[in-house]
Amino acid sequence: MTDEHPAAPPGAPRPRAERPASMRRALAGAGRGTRAAGRGLRVVGRGAGRAGGYTVRQARRAARAEGAGDSGLSRLIGLHAFNAAGDAAVAISLAGTLFFQVPTGEARGQVALFLGLTMLPFAIVAPLIGPFLDRFSHGRRWAIGATMAIRAFLCWVLGTAVVTGSHWLFPAALGVLVASKAYGVTRAAAVPRLLPPSLTLVKANARVSLAGTVGAAVSAPLAVLASLAGSEWSLRYAFAVFVVATILAIRLPERVDSSAGEGTLVLMSGPSAGAATPPGRRLRARIPSAVAFALRANCGPRWLSGFLTMFMAFLLRDNPIGDWEPEVLLGLVIGAAGLGNTLGIGLGSVLKRIDPALTVALALLADAAIALVAALFYGLVPLLLLGLTAGLAQSLAKLSLDSTIQRDVPDRIQASAFARSDTTLQLAWVVGGFVGIAMPLVPRLGLGVACAVLVAWGFFVLATRPRRLGPTPAGAA
Repeated sequence: MTDEHPAAPPGAPRPRAERPASMRRALAGAGRGTRAAGRGLRVVGRGAGRAGGYTVRQARRAARAEGAGDSGLSRLIGLHAFNAAGDAAVAISLAGTLFFQVPTGEARGQVALFLGLTMLPFAIVAPLIGPFLDRFSHGRRWAIGATMAIRAFLCWVLGTAVVTGSHWLFPAALGVLVASKAYGVTRAAAVPRLLPPSLTLVKANARVSLAGTVGAAVSAPLAVLASLAGSEWSLRYAFAVFVVATILAIRLPERVDSSAGEGTLVLMSGPSAGAATPPGRRLRARIPSAVAFALRANCGPRWLSGFLTMFMAFLLRDNPIGDWEPEVLLGLVIGAAGLGNTLGIGLGSVLKRIDPALTVALALLADAAIALVAALFYGLVPLLLLGLTAGLAQSLAKLSLDSTIQRDVPDRIQASAFARSDTTLQLAWVVGGFVGIAMPLVPRLGLGVACAVLVAWGFFVLATRPRRLGPTPAGAA
């Protein structure tokens, strides 16, 4: 045996005592740098956590302001934020799969087929949903929850279809679209039932819409990060968001289900609000002339929104502008439309006085004018202006319609009025999307046709404008 230490194997670290002083100082400095970096990361993490917590607290405070917390409207505001967050994640995922990885002819044919099928429930089933749900307890909460649960299930199916290339890709994607539009109809009937006394319907709808914009803005970066691992992961993320939204929908206040004392707004001829209503039957009233005018005018911007969504998705894919990537171009146009929508919501909340009839007419004419400009001077800047104007016009026109309903429709019928008006607007969007798919992918031709449709519809709306834009007198024919 020997007292000598065995020789260290080659490559093993030298004992600390045998290291040169310069190496010890370097290692000590590196250790201090690592500890400092760790402390810096912890400080940044705590700062981000505080900032995130502050943002959440401010958002909750804003959602609960002016009695919205007591009435339950704040819960619907939070639910709508999750709805928009999930829709944003789905849109980001499908932007690189549904439109850009499938041959154009095949994609347009399948999307047109399934989008055409979506017109059936809006045209036939939607007017029957409200009266049907009125007969069952918890009907509307479960209806809203069903639109979320269906999208959660379809997002999981989409995630699998994206990976395997399954033929269920298009049916599931269009199913998500239909469920999203159905949610809009059911939400429209829920807002008046949760309205606090200190808020108007216009401000309440603007607050709900603003929450959706914030939810989409927060969710989009998270969905993009998830999509870096594959398009299916952003869909898995959307699945989780819609599962949470389903729970939030079911936990909405019971007032959402209540229809006591309410009536039904009929779009066709029928008994007016002043007519005698048999005991046990719901009050029925015809649509006031001002509301009918605002609704017809709103169909133009909503039609353009559906048209641009489908037409630009395929047009920019086959006819990109310059060296821009199709995905980037589509994202810029959608971003411009989102910015316009946000500006419209902000203006609607800030402006103290607005003429609804004038606003809806100007929105329709502005859409027609900018569509003409985009057709004549087709390029990136005109397309961005088109998206910005379309989003702004749609938002302001919808707020003006809400204001007209609040002003001219009796309180007992407002829930029915909002549900029916949203159903009509969703149908206009679907029709616009169907026309956008059917159009040849020629930029100036497609945008020119859009301009012509809006001009013709504008003439029809103005020609049928009633002389007196006010509430229909009780008992009037």
